[in-house]
Amino acid sequence: MKYTYTEKKDTRSGFGVGLLEAAKKNPDVVALCADLVGSLKMDAFIEEFPERFFQVGIAEANMMGIAAGLTIGGKIPFTGTFANFSTARVYDQIRQSIAYSDKNVKICASHAGLTLGEDGATHQTLEDIGLMKMLPGMTVINPCDFNQTKAATLAIAEHHGPVYLRFGRPSIPVFIPEDMPFEIGKGILLEEGTDVTIVATGHLVWEALLAFDELAKEGISAEIINIHTIKPLDEEIILKSIEKTGCIVTCEEHNKFGGLGESVARLLSEKRPTPQEFVAVNDSFGESATPAELMKKYGIDSTAVIEKTKAVLKRK
Repeated sequence: MKYTYTEKKDTRSGFGVGLLEAAKKNPDVVALCADLVGSLKMDAFIEEFPERFFQVGIAEANMMGIAAGLTIGGKIPFTGTFANFSTARVYDQIRQSIAYSDKNVKICASHAGLTLGEDGATHQTLEDIGLMKMLPGMTVINPCDFNQTKAATLAIAEHHGPVYLRFGRPSIPVFIPEDMPFEIGKGILLEEGTDVTIVATGHLVWEALLAFDELAKEGISAEIINIHTIKPLDEEIILKSIEKTGCIVTCEEHNKFGGLGESVARLLSEKRPTPQEFVAVNDSFGESATPAELMKKYGIDSTAVIEKTKAVLKRK
């Protein structure tokens, strides 16, 4: 594996750094938060631009309405709260006030997936990607590490239209080069291979890279693709890869219903039917435990990637 790391950082901190930098570049960038400033790493933004910050309190639905209104005056609002509260709790407001009228709101969601850990099932949203990708016009982005989250935050500030940006709580390896370009809707080929395509998003990209090394030891050549943008999906990079490998594994920290895997399955059914295996949570809520324990129990760690890869290879 050519990707290594020297430190671990949480992706939410990448958002905080990116938000401040985006605000310095564009005076129309404003931020709103639902009483979780520390968790969303918005402190530096508030210190630098207090007049451009709105503390809404524990009133997430109201926050979405305010954000939609701010766009009418030309502002670019970034909303911040946990992923569960950024989607399920406020879905009506997002659909009616933001997506339906194509408002330029950036819905920024931290603490997504099982790796929220000890906070348990009530906070571990595993349905958010499905909810958001079904909204017409909504861009859905799930970056893999600190550097990519920072780059994604800067990119969505320049993109016109509603965006759902998903990131997490745990500290994970920082392995994407700081200068790697981030283009919305364009996947990144991380490792080339010939036997199997492994497409991953978010925290599962690193797990896929770990699996790459183990598979190589067994003589299995895996192609690793980082799909940071789930909608719009980079169909070209996936189709080009499976033309070579003939099978695919999709990896995500999300319910297997409604996530990246289903988007890829739709693509394959329309363009090129191909054997596919899913590394995802199998129609279940989470529970309280450490991130590593949960990833192992629910089958979304590097071991699960290896198992699914071997399974799909048998179906070629």
